[in-house]
Amino acid sequence: MNTPAWNWRVVLVQPRNPLNIGAAARAMANFGFRELMVVNPYEPTWRETRSAVGAGDVVRSARAVPALMDAVGDANLAVGTTSGSRRHLARELVALAELPDWLQCHRPTRPASRGRTVLRAALLFGSEKTGLSNDEMSHCQVLVRIPTSPGCPSMNLGQAVAVCCYELARQGVATNRATGARIHRSHPAAQQSLEHLVDRAARVLDAAGYLKPKSRAATLLKLRQLLLKLGLTEYDARIVGGVLAQIEWKLGLLAR
Repeated sequence: MNTPAWNWRVVLVQPRNPLNIGAAARAMANFGFRELMVVNPYEPTWRETRSAVGAGDVVRSARAVPALMDAVGDANLAVGTTSGSRRHLARELVALAELPDWLQCHRPTRPASRGRTVLRAALLFGSEKTGLSNDEMSHCQVLVRIPTSPGCPSMNLGQAVAVCCYELARQGVATNRATGARIHRSHPAAQQSLEHLVDRAARVLDAAGYLKPKSRAATLLKLRQLLLKLGLTEYDARIVGGVLAQIEWKLGLLAR
C-alpha cells in the first residue's frame, strides 16, 4: 500500500510577539521542519528576533502573507490547533498523540504507484491573545489539542509549536523533503480549490435567495466544514465546480 507522507508547513496566524515567532522557528529547526509562514503579523519588523538561535535559515526563508488562504491554499490538509477552552466547537478535538491515527484513517485513496506519495499539510497556530477564530478553524479538516491541565489549558506559542513538531517527528508522519509531489486527480483537493467551491456556491445560493443576511456567515461556515468532511479530491472538486458553473450560467451569473 502506498502510504502518503506529509510535508508540513507551520502557519502562525496574526502573531503579536516577534520573540514567539523566533521561538517557534527554533523549535521547528530542532525537529527538522523548515517551512514557516506568518499570516498578518502584528509587527512589521517580525523578523527581528533574538530567540531563533540555530534557526536562522527558517527565519530568513519564512514568508509573511496578508491572508490565511495565502498560507494554506495549496495544502491538501489543514490542521488547526486549539485548547478548546472557553469556546463551543461543533466538532470533536483530536488529541495530538492521536493525530497519526486520524491521518491513517483519513488517508486519500489512489491507484497504486511506485515510491511514496508526499502531500502538503499546514499546521495552524492562532494568535497569542485569542487563538484561532471560528472562521480560521473552519478551513481545517481536523482540530488537535495538546492534553494540558484544565487549570492552565493554553500554552505559549513557541512551546506549542515545539510540542507539535516533536510529536509529528517522533511518530514519523513528517517528511523533510523540500518539495511535495505533483497533485494528481485522486489527491485530496487543495484548500484553494475548496474555497473556490465555497465562493461559487455562495453566489448560487445568494441568487436563489437561500442565504439570509443574519445567518449568511454562519451558513457559509457550515458549508465549508461540510466540504472538508466530504474529503473531496482535486478531480471531485473540478466536477462540483463544473456543476456550479453550469448553474451560474443558467441563472445568468456568468457571461453567456
